[in-house]
Amino acid sequence: MQRTFWDNLKRDLEAPIEARGFGSGWFAGFFGIVLAFVGAGMVAALRWPDWFSMPELDVIRAWGGFRPLVHATLLASYGLALLSLLLRPRKALGATALVMALGATILGGAAVQPQETRDWGVFFGIDFFVVNMVATGLMFAPLERLFPRNGGQRLFRQEWREDLFYFLLSSMLVQLITFLALAPSGYVNTHWGWLNGTRTAISGLPWLVQFALAMLLTDLAQYWFHRLFHRVPFLWGFHAVHHSAKAMDWLAGARMHFIEIVLLRGVTSLPLLTLGFLPSVMQAYVGLVYVYASLVHANLRGDFNGLGKWLVVPRFHHWHHAIEAEGVDKNFAIHFPILDRIFGTYYFPEGKWPQGYGVPEQVPSGYLAQMKYPFVRKQA
Repeated sequence: MQRTFWDNLKRDLEAPIEARGFGSGWFAGFFGIVLAFVGAGMVAALRWPDWFSMPELDVIRAWGGFRPLVHATLLASYGLALLSLLLRPRKALGATALVMALGATILGGAAVQPQETRDWGVFFGIDFFVVNMVATGLMFAPLERLFPRNGGQRLFRQEWREDLFYFLLSSMLVQLITFLALAPSGYVNTHWGWLNGTRTAISGLPWLVQFALAMLLTDLAQYWFHRLFHRVPFLWGFHAVHHSAKAMDWLAGARMHFIEIVLLRGVTSLPLLTLGFLPSVMQAYVGLVYVYASLVHANLRGDFNGLGKWLVVPRFHHWHHAIEAEGVDKNFAIHFPILDRIFGTYYFPEGKWPQGYGVPEQVPSGYLAQMKYPFVRKQA
C-alpha cells in the first residue's frame, strides 16, 4: 500500500532516537516546523485580530520589535527546512516546514496588515496557543531529554497527536471556557454582599500572604472537586478521559474533557474572584498553574522523598495516574500533599514509581469519541 504524505510525516516525527542523530536533518526539520507554525500563527493573529487573537496580548503585537521577530522566525524556518531537505533522505519534515512557511508568507508575512472581518464578538486564541506552547514546550521538552524518568520515551510518544490537539483546542477556546467558568463567581459577586468584609480584609494582606492563601484555598476547592470526579460514576466518565493517557509527560496534562475543564476552572476561580484577592495575585497564580500542571505530569526523574511530603512533585502525581491498585483514588491534591494526609488519601512510597499508567476500562481513541464517552459509557 502506497504511503500518503501524512503517513510519511508521522513516520518521520516518530522516528527512533538512533535515526535522529546530529547531521541527519531531523532536528532541522522538526524545529523548522515549530518555527513555521509559530510564524504562521502570529501572521494569522495580525491579519485577523478580531478572530484569532486575545485582547490581553495586544501589548505584545503592538511592540515595535514584534514584526521583525515574526520575519526572523519565518526566515529561520525557511533555512531549517532547506537544511533538512538537503540532509535527510526522507523529505517529509523539511517539505512540511517549507510549505507552512510559504503559506505564512503568502498570507502577508511580517508585513501583513489587519483585514476587516465581521465582528462576531468571538475570538479564537491562536496567539495564546502559540505563546503557551512555546513557553511550556521550550521549558519542559529539553528538561525531559536531559533528566528523563523514562529514558526510552520519545517526544513523539504514543498518543502525542491527541494530547497536542487537546492543548490546541483548550488554548484556542480560551474565551468560551473563560466565559462559562466565570459564571459562578459572577453570581456570587453580584448576590453575596455579606462577603464584603472578607474581601476588604484579604485585599489588605501583604502580596505574598495573599498568593500563599490563594494557592491553599484553590487547592482545597480542587481537592474535593477532584475527589468527587473519582467517586461519582457519571463524573468519573469525564475524568477517565484525563486518566486514559498511557504515558506521562508535560503534554499529558492537556488531555481533559471540555466539560471538566469548564467546571474545574469555575471551581478554581471562585475563591480567586470572590474573596478580594488583588488582580496581580490572580494573574500570578494562573501563570503558576499553567507551568505547574505541565511539571507534575512531566517525564522527569527525581524521587524528592522529603519535598514531596509538602509540595506536589512529579512522582507524587504520577502515583495518582498509576495503573497499580495501590495508587487508585490517591493523591488528589494539586499543590499541597498535606490535604491528602489530612483526608486519608496520601500515597507516596519512598523511592518507588508506578510501573504503568491509564485506566482498566477501554476509553476510546480520538477527541470526538472521548468527548462522547461519558454519555455512552457503560458503568460497571
